[in-house]
Parts: sequence; C-alpha cells; structure tokens
Amino acid sequence: MTNAQACRQHAIDLALNELSNGNFYRVLGRRVAMRTVSQSTECGPMLEKYLDDEITPQLEKLGFRCQRIDNPQPGMPPLLLGERLEDEALPTLLLYGHGDVTDGQEGKWDEDIEPWKLTFVDDRVYGRGTADNKGQHCVNLTALEAVITARQGTLGYNVKILFEMGEEIGSPGLEETCRRYREALKSDLFLASDGPRIRDTMPTLFLGSRGVLQFKLSLDTGNGDRHSGNWGGVITNAAAVLSNALATLVSQSGEVLVDFLKAPAISDEVSRLIRDLPVGGGASDPIIDPSWGEKALSDGERLYGSNTLEILALGAGSLEKPIGAVPERAEAVLQLRFVKGTDWQGAEAKLRRHLAEKGFEAIELEILGGYAATRLDPGHPWVEFVASSAEQSLGEPVHILPNLGGTIPNHCFADVLTLPTVWLPHSYPACNQHAPNEHLLNTIVEQGLEMATGVFWDLGEPHKRHFLSNVGA
Repeated sequence: MTNAQACRQHAIDLALNELSNGNFYRVLGRRVAMRTVSQSTECGPMLEKYLDDEITPQLEKLGFRCQRIDNPQPGMPPLLLGERLEDEALPTLLLYGHGDVTDGQEGKWDEDIEPWKLTFVDDRVYGRGTADNKGQHCVNLTALEAVITARQGTLGYNVKILFEMGEEIGSPGLEETCRRYREALKSDLFLASDGPRIRDTMPTLFLGSRGVLQFKLSLDTGNGDRHSGNWGGVITNAAAVLSNALATLVSQSGEVLVDFLKAPAISDEVSRLIRDLPVGGGASDPIIDPSWGEKALSDGERLYGSNTLEILALGAGSLEKPIGAVPERAEAVLQLRFVKGTDWQGAEAKLRRHLAEKGFEAIELEILGGYAATRLDPGHPWVEFVASSAEQSLGEPVHILPNLGGTIPNHCFADVLTLPTVWLPHSYPACNQHAPNEHLLNTIVEQGLEMATGVFWDLGEPHKRHFLSNVGA
C-alpha cells in the first residue's frame, strides 16, 4: 500500500470508527427522537429545532458558515444553506439532505418497536427517518468530518450544503430557493444520498429520477344521490362514466393506452444498464406481475425506463355503508411516473382533448402537481469519478442506475442549478420508508461510510480531478 493509499484508508477508518464506537448511532438516535413530521403543523417548531440544534452545530464544527432561510412559500418549513470555502479557485461540491419525516404511525410497528427510538434487531436499525433521510445524511456528514480530520482541517475543495425540511410534502419552496440563491449555491458538482439501492447487496449510484404528474378526474352530475329503483336507467351514473373514461387511459393489464403519456424509446446505452437489473425477490417484496404494463420490456426496463399511469384512489358512494342510490359524484386521483423526454407539461391540454374526443367532456380535470424527470448522461466524467472511487473503497463493482424509479427533487439541482448530479443511496427497497418498521441495514451504513469517505477524499486529490475540465462539456 502506497502512502497515498494509506492516508485514504486512514480517513475511511476514522469514519468506520464512529460506527464501531457507537457515536454514529448516538447522534442518529438523538435525531430520530425529534418528531420532524412535515405533514403536521404541530411539528413546525421541531422542524426549525432540527436545523438549529442538530445540523447547524455539526456544520459549524466542520468550518461551515450557516444561514437559515425562510421558505419562499409562506407557512412552509425553513431551509438551511451552509458554505465551507477554502479557496475560490478550487472546485465546489454541493451536498443536500432533508430532515423531515412522514407520520410515525405509532402502534403499527412490530412488537416493542417505537418509531421515535432506535431499536436494534440483528443487522436492522429501526426508527422513523433512519432510512429516509436522517440516517443517509448522517452517513455523509460523518464521512465528511473524517476526511477533514484526516487532512488536518482541509479538504482541497469547497463544499456547500442545502438542507430542507419539507421533502415529504413535495419540497415546497425548494425550486424557488434554488432560483433565488443561485449565486450562493453556485457549484461544480452535486452529490447527495436519498432513496434506495437496487438491492441490499448491490451498491448503487443513480443519476436522476423519474418525474411525476398527479391529477384528479371527477364528475358531478348535480342530481344528488338518487334512489336506484326510482331513477336508475334514466339518470347518469357518475361512477360508470368515470370508470369508462379511465379505461381509455390505462388497460386492465396496466398498459398506458394514449401515446402522449407513453415513454420515449429506451436508448441502447440506458437499456444496457437497466435491462437485466433484478427487481423484487426479497422476503418482504411484493409479487412481480410479468404480464403487467409494457410486457415487451424486462422488469428493469419497466421499472426504470418506462412510464406508468397508476390509479391511486377511486371513489363513488360509500363502500362502508352502501345505499341503493345512483351516486351523484365520482372521482379518481391518478399519477403518471415518467422518464426524461416525456412531454409532461403538455399533458394537461392533451388530456382535456382526449377526454373530449372520447365523449367525456363533462369530466373535470385538475392538475395536482408534478416534478420534472432528470437523468445525467451515464458517460459523464462525474459518474465515472464517483463509480471508480466507490469501487476502490469497497473492492467490488457498483451498479449505475440511469434514474430512480421513484421521484426526488433532482430537477432543482440538475435543471435550475445546471449541475451534474450523482446520488449515492444508503438504503434499500425493503427498508419500509413511509411505513411501519422503517429501518437501516448496518451493513449498508458501513459500506456507505466507506464509499462517501472515499469520494470526499478523492475530490481533494488534484491528480484525480482532471475530469473537472470536462464537466461543462
């Protein structure tokens, strides 16, 4: 082992020592105990406290200057901007994390497991926010501190960090914050951790995410709920009309039926990366349906390279107490998950035209919100840099996923700030995020510390940063 390799390994050992001596989980346990539920207005003070009492002190210890930012959207959770400048001539890395979580769902977890307390069972570490996202940003901050310590107070590059406390409610104000603070956030590269690996045993990088468009279809006849014996057959049944309208959009086997909502063709390069990826197969994973959706595609292509239209909610009348009445109103909430290249912003006008052409002019359409899809070119030098660094740290290959199947606010960084974006997830699909029994795997935390520390170290090595001259290419 050369001296340079020994110094790099020393930094990794410092990070791993925080895991073995218990400091990592002491910090994470303290943060999990903070009920930072962004959906609850009662938790507003705790959202601020998380930034002020947890994140800011750690960043200031590492030499950051921190600024809490009021959300551009009134009443929404605050954000935090941190900046650690060594030399303006050096490259700058932008990091990101979110400290809010979903509802704890107390009483629904396995016996003796509390959502607001760390519980260790074999390799699993349970608690709300362990996987999404407190555990993941704890890994990165621990790794960054290890490199600063190993380099005796320096990094060899600049670091900025943006924390939000509203990701679980759609990141309100994040895009506008990136626009307003574009100069303060100006960087060369973006690296963050959220979402899952492909599988627990497969270290993964992903380069963006599918976009999302959520909308509601509804029909109100104005008749009121009328006795089905007295009026059935001569008045419009809203549920029947809406069901038939939905059947023109998605088939009984989940195939998108309208061309303007379908995905563009998968490129050979992207297909090569996702075609043979495993999907499901874990003990707690759902059963994969090979006949669902785009049947000509592999499981990996269907999940990561295609568009899906899901009916999230569908209602008319009362299922709990049905009555013999023709329902006055029916409504459905749908969600389009789409890959880059889909004209999602033109979908509203096209949906209205489609419904009218099919005879459903009376159905109302309401757009509920959406995010753009993003995907960094897998051949970008920043991808190669992070992948090579991670493989050196682990001694095994990492898998490159062109985009996550889910949706994260990556467009704020890729489109608004125009940065090359790489995500290094420290979780896995069966982590139960947003559900009872959310957990981290200790083995993934260990690998995450190794990979993140290696990347933060390698960025400070001038001979490894030659790719920066190609970043804008």
